[in-house]
Amino acid sequence: MHLNLGLTPEHACSYLPERKARSLVVVDEDLLDPLIYDSLLQQGYRRSGDHVYRPWCVSCRACNAIRIPVADFVPDRGQRRCARRNRDLRLEWMPAELTDEQYRLYLEYQKGRHPGGAMAQSSREETERFLLAGWNDVRLLEMRLGDELVGAAYTDVMPGSLSAVYTFFRPELARRSLGTFAILEQLAMAAREGRRWLYLGYWIAECRKMSYKSRFWPHEIRRPMADFREESWELIEKEPSSGEGS
Repeated sequence: MHLNLGLTPEHACSYLPERKARSLVVVDEDLLDPLIYDSLLQQGYRRSGDHVYRPWCVSCRACNAIRIPVADFVPDRGQRRCARRNRDLRLEWMPAELTDEQYRLYLEYQKGRHPGGAMAQSSREETERFLLAGWNDVRLLEMRLGDELVGAAYTDVMPGSLSAVYTFFRPELARRSLGTFAILEQLAMAAREGRRWLYLGYWIAECRKMSYKSRFWPHEIRRPMADFREESWELIEKEPSSGEGS
């Protein structure tokens, strides 16, 4: 199927503030469905709400799409510790929505982890539009300590893959590494349901907040080429000398 694409004007980069960014966007949003999105993910695209895009910056190639081959993933020592640390949580997968409880946690997370950011001021309607997609199956992993909601992970479900949309959690529980734990649970669900890939969005080597994405081994990255042609996924294996994560 042919999809019409559009190119945005330059705007401030949300990952590297000193740089300018442009995005290639899918114009025909009414044609999108889980199968088509699965194909677009393979080409380095990602969604925000109903909008599907990929970086298309003239002078920068920092954004690398990253995915984990589910069947080959092996947790390292630090990830195994993370799983044990969170064994007391009550986990439940469900069709995604945005409840009052989840929205309060989302704002708490934004104010604690990204103070001053625009997302900390998002209305409930704006937050819902960002997390959900009318044309795709979105599932939610709730993480509860007792009856208290302490973490939530929104996940896109496609025929051949899962894609991590966004995870947020109680900021004071940072030692639990709930972001890492959510990825481990997404990988577990992908394995149970026979999905081949878990997509983690974009990884930028210069962005410290994204470093956790490259700690899942093995992983594949898709590096944008100079003319955005002849791109391919590159398998990155863990080097024996690199040791295990803490």
